[in-house]
Amino acid sequence: MPGLYFEDLPEGRVIDAEWRRTVTEADNVLFCGMTMNVARLHLDAEYMKGTEFGRPIVNSLFTLGLMIGMSVHNTTQGTTVANLGMTDVTFPAPVFAGDTLRVLTTVVGARASRSRPEAGIVTFRHEAFNQHDVLVARCGRAALMLRRPEGAPA
Repeated sequence: MPGLYFEDLPEGRVIDAEWRRTVTEADNVLFCGMTMNVARLHLDAEYMKGTEFGRPIVNSLFTLGLMIGMSVHNTTQGTTVANLGMTDVTFPAPVFAGDTLRVLTTVVGARASRSRPEAGIVTFRHEAFNQHDVLVARCGRAALMLRRPEGAPA
């Protein structure tokens, strides 16, 4: 499904990403390597056995990227001009290798752009839940979204 235009994103609309993704140990190790994050809590299983978690925690920035990425195919694919910022990023519960995540996106605000008549600014709230329906990540995201071109089907 192509992305939604500004007009398709009224405040209050909730969009289910409609798919799930199991996080693997390889995801975490590769992401930590690519971002040069060598924190023991992500990579050292022996060390983590002695913590309250008992095992490595998936890098939270991977979780953030995955959460937003999982929403793209049925919200903003091809209709985003640019991300304008992310706010209120929280990780209420840890993600572990083997967890399966699902994502809900809620439109919390939408307004026409004052400087770009072909676009509007939409504020999304993304939420990721694990296989036990525990909220593991949340963030606000503002995006500059294209308006529907004249003559394009609704």
